[in-house]
This record gives sequence, structure tokens and C-alpha cells, in this order.
Amino acid sequence: MISLSREQKSILFGTILGDGYLQKTGEKNSRLRLEHGKNQKEYLLWKVKKLDSLFQGKAKYLERIHPISKKTYGYWRHQSQSIPYLGKLRKIFYPEGKKKIPEKLEKYLTPLMLAVWYTDDGYYCQRDYCSYLYLGNVSEEEAKITSQSLLKKFNILSRVKQKKKGYAIYFPPKEAKKLKVIVKRHILSQFNYKLPS
Repeated sequence: MISLSREQKSILFGTILGDGYLQKTGEKNSRLRLEHGKNQKEYLLWKVKKLDSLFQGKAKYLERIHPISKKTYGYWRHQSQSIPYLGKLRKIFYPEGKKKIPEKLEKYLTPLMLAVWYTDDGYYCQRDYCSYLYLGNVSEEEAKITSQSLLKKFNILSRVKQKKKGYAIYFPPKEAKKLKVIVKRHILSQFNYKLPS
């Protein structure tokens, strides 16, 4: 039985809601797949090192051709061991086979968890001094749960916005600065461009 620290759970939950994918590998087990662009190898290796009890072997560099643009792009991938604990998490975060933001999101939120999630799916707009956390293909209800949980847990006042590829959480300039204070010390320096300067 694998036992994870509070820090490891925060990184894991942030990754699952962000760019990570929990793949079902049997009745009870799942594994975590990490994929990051070729310039983000350091970030992927940071996650693997922090979650060392889940991973074995080495990350692989792969390339794929984009179906529309036909451009080739490279990325790094690493997959964890297949274990029952990740199978349990899949039932929470993928209750019907599709990624879902849990109703009790608040109980998973920590500054580190939010930092990982924001590093994966966050964006800072320098022109308007605001930040976004892209949620992708989730329901409006899930987006509202996210916004309300951020308010309850961190006193960050955000709004739900519909974008081309789904919903995003919008942080106006004042709230983007609050977000920075909460996540800054947990974000790798290469991602400082995602924060207000």
C-alpha cells in the first residue's frame, strides 16, 4: 500500500485536475499519465521526483503530428505504476469516465495544489493584467463549484467565463495579485511568466 504525504497529495490532485490523466487499468487499478511539451521536461521531472513512490523507469520523448495543422510537435511522457489508490481517485475525478471537478473540491485545495493546477492550465494576460484558469470541457456547474471553492478557501473573487474550448475561471487584476501571493513560492521559476510581474 502506497502512502503519500500531504505535499504529494497536493501535487497529485493539482496534476489530475490539470494536465494529468488517470487511465483505468483493470477493475480496481489506475495509472497516472503525465505529458508535457518538449520545453517542459524539467517540470515533468519535478512532478516525477516529488511523486517518486508512484513512478519507475524514465520519461520518454515522443513526437506526434497535429491532425489539423500537420505540424510535428514533441512532448515528454511518463506513466506511473498501476495501483488501487489511483483507481479510487479515478472514481472521484472520473466518475463516469470523463474528468470532472468534484463537488467537494474545497477539501482538496491547498496553495500547492492550486499552484500545480494553475501551472498546468493557467494563463496570465499581460495586456489586461488578469489571469485565467482554463477548465476545459466541464459543465457550467463544475466551473461555478471551482469559483466558489476558491472564494471560500482563499478569499479570491473570480468569475466563470465561457471560452472557445470550454469554461475558464477569470481573475481580475486585483484577484490575480492575490492568486500570485498564494501560489508564487510553489511555482517553478520558468513559469513566472504566468504570474503578474
